[in-house]
Amino acid sequence: MSGASRKLALFLFACYSAALGDQAGEYCVADRQGAEYYVAAVYEHQSVLSPNPLALTSRQQALELMNQNLDIYEQQGVQIIVFPEDGIHGFNFTRTSIYPFLDFMPSPQLVRWNPCLEPHRFNDTEVLQRLSCMAIKGEMFVVANLGTKQPCHSNDPGCPNDGRYQFNTNVVFSNNGTLVDRYRKHNLYFEAAFDTPLEVDRITFDTPFAGRFGVFTCFDILFFDPAVRLLRDPEVKHVVYPAAWMNQLPLLAAIEIQKAFATAFGVNVLAANIHHPSLGMTGSGIHTPLKSFWYHDMESPEGHLIIAQVAKNPLGLVGTKNTTGKTDSPHSKFLKIVSGEPYCEMDAQEVLCEATKWNVDAPPTFHSEMMYDNFTLVPVWGKEGQLQVCSNSLCCHLLYDRPTLTQELYALGAFDGFHTVHGTYYIQVCALVKCGGLGFHTCGQEITEATGVFEFHLWGNFSTSYIFPLFLTSGMTPESPDQLGWENGHYFLRKRGLSSGLVTAALYGRLYEKS
Repeated sequence: MSGASRKLALFLFACYSAALGDQAGEYCVADRQGAEYYVAAVYEHQSVLSPNPLALTSRQQALELMNQNLDIYEQQGVQIIVFPEDGIHGFNFTRTSIYPFLDFMPSPQLVRWNPCLEPHRFNDTEVLQRLSCMAIKGEMFVVANLGTKQPCHSNDPGCPNDGRYQFNTNVVFSNNGTLVDRYRKHNLYFEAAFDTPLEVDRITFDTPFAGRFGVFTCFDILFFDPAVRLLRDPEVKHVVYPAAWMNQLPLLAAIEIQKAFATAFGVNVLAANIHHPSLGMTGSGIHTPLKSFWYHDMESPEGHLIIAQVAKNPLGLVGTKNTTGKTDSPHSKFLKIVSGEPYCEMDAQEVLCEATKWNVDAPPTFHSEMMYDNFTLVPVWGKEGQLQVCSNSLCCHLLYDRPTLTQELYALGAFDGFHTVHGTYYIQVCALVKCGGLGFHTCGQEITEATGVFEFHLWGNFSTSYIFPLFLTSGMTPESPDQLGWENGHYFLRKRGLSSGLVTAALYGRLYEKS
């Protein structure tokens, strides 16, 4: 039996021999339900960083540092593994100081190349050679991120003054070590060392075990190209996603947006984030539309391997039909509210009806900063109720019931406009959040623990179809909605039976045409 086969057999034995939680341990297995699966891994790596990334060093010194990271990469082995952005070379370089860390990258569309078997074909490809050999040794597909360089000529109008392009690049190697493809990051996040490709790379690759995968990197997840455009190909059912993501609560923690993307598009997301808790960088996972195997740890200095069985054909939460078939009392009330009809229910021998107009004695609205945006909010008081809050053309609604009141302040917030800090893009957001304290000004602060439990419908009159359900409970635990969908021009999220306190439940809409 080969080394990879032994590891796979041991993994399957561990999966079937122990009942493991979504986060506990390195080995996790999904619910089977008779589907066909493949075995995937993501590695949240604490990279060895350059002690002085602004200083120019030699290629040999750069290779010595990168080989320390690659030595750790070598320890893994499954059918496909994803490593994080910046995991090999690090970050915070200038355009000049990163140059010794860059590999030459030929175009896989023009050149068929196996770096492990043909190491002398191109100069400055030592990192690519090690990744290729790793794929052969582990009999697995390898997805990794590195810096690459490409010479250009003065007659190229886009050629930088130093005569070369420098790209933040994901590479994909097949299990025989062949360079399958490469993706050059398009939506850079304050990365002065790298260039934006003149044209967007829209990269997919096929595997014998799971069909077609799409590829993009970190900040790309918030933009249409290439992330959303890739999924117009109905054969793309899986995404590999290296990232160096700094968590920002309450709306954009790493595992939160990873899970939301998987749920919104009905695909599997294999997300590997880098691990530097002191910089707010942690949070990786193997996310299906219905379930997550995840890791988030702001205390441990160690990297972490996640392995899971993943369905070849993921089952999505969002269907093409509407959800009017769900007729329990809370949902019936929600449907009546959305339609504007009176809601009636039997109380003893009397039928009681209430209009669906909003209570004139509703709590006061206030403003507070959330994610650097000026949200309009209303406090969520009492055990049950209906709330509405609006921002520009977006009105957000909440129908809720709380089994037990806690000494915590929650608020319903709305934002419709351009987000302009750390990037500029247009969003529409309806968010139910736990506030940092009991004062209105604390709503929107970063918190990770909560005890308040809700059963609720959250909805809004969004003017985009690209809506991501962000959902976290206490302890940075991703949750899945019970229902998502459109009703009478409103997009809604429903949840019952939370297992722990609610931190964030939000509908995060992106209007790509405006940004």
